[in-house]
Amino acid sequence: MYVDLKGKRALVTGSGKRSGIGYAISRKLAGSGMDVVVADLGQSGGDENQVGTAAFEEMTDIAKELENEFGVSCLAVSVDVTDGVAIKKMMEQVKEKFDHIDVLCNNAGASFGVPNAVHTYDESAWMKTIDVNLHSVFRVTRAVLPMMMGKKGSIINTASRAGKVPPLYNGAYAVAKAGVIMLTKVMAKELAGAAIRINAVCPGQIMTDLEKWRFGLEAKLFGTTVEARKVEMCKTIPMGRIGEPEEVGNLVAFLASDQSSYLTGQAINVTGGQLMEL
Repeated sequence: MYVDLKGKRALVTGSGKRSGIGYAISRKLAGSGMDVVVADLGQSGGDENQVGTAAFEEMTDIAKELENEFGVSCLAVSVDVTDGVAIKKMMEQVKEKFDHIDVLCNNAGASFGVPNAVHTYDESAWMKTIDVNLHSVFRVTRAVLPMMMGKKGSIINTASRAGKVPPLYNGAYAVAKAGVIMLTKVMAKELAGAAIRINAVCPGQIMTDLEKWRFGLEAKLFGTTVEARKVEMCKTIPMGRIGEPEEVGNLVAFLASDQSSYLTGQAINVTGGQLMEL
C-alpha cells in the first residue's frame, strides 16, 4: 500500500474484467485508498477471432466489490475509447462524482485481424487495432487532463513488450504499442512543467484472456496444443513462468505514487527477464 495515494482518484480504462490487467490495477489502487473509475466498453461479446469484452454488469460488480472491500468510492462507466463523443459522455459522468483526477491509467487494448502478415492484413482490422490501442491514449488523455491540472499527477500507459520486439503475425498491435511508447515520451516532455508524470508499462506474457486467446491461435497456427505453446513460451522467459496481472498492477501503483517521483518518460518492462533491453 502506498499511503500517499489514499484519498486520491484514479481513472482506469479497460478495467471491467476480473481476468484482466485493468482490474488488477484498479484493485491495487483501491487497496491503497484511491477512489477508482472503472471504465470499459460495457458490452459483452467476442468470438474465436476476438477477445471478449466486459459486460456492464461485471463492471458494476467490480465497483461495488472495491467499495465494500477497501472503503473507497468507485464509479463504473461504459466508454468506447475510439469514440470522442462517448469519451465526452464518460467525463460528464466522472465530473458528477469527482472534482479531480490524480491518476489516469490508459489500459484499454485489443487486437483484431490476427494472425496475419502485413501484406495480408485486413485494412479495417489494422486501423481498428491502431485506434483502440494508440489513438485512444491520445483521446482519453486529452479529455481527462483538464481534471488533472493544478496538482501533481501521474499517467500510466499500458504499452507492451510487442512495442519493442515485434511478435509474429500481429503487426498492427506491435505498431500501436510502439506508438504508445513514443506518445508516453512526448507527453512526459510536454507535461513535466505541469507536475504530471507520464510513464508506460510494457508487459510481456501475462496470464489474461488476451494471453489465453493468443495461445489458442498459436496452437492452431502451429498444429499443436495450448499447453505445448505455454511450455515453449516459458522457455523464452528466464524466470520460467507466465506473469500474473497483479504483478503489472504492483508496478502501476508504484508509478502512480510519490515513490516514483523522479520517474517520467519511461517504458518499463514487466517480462520476467524475457526482454531486458530498454
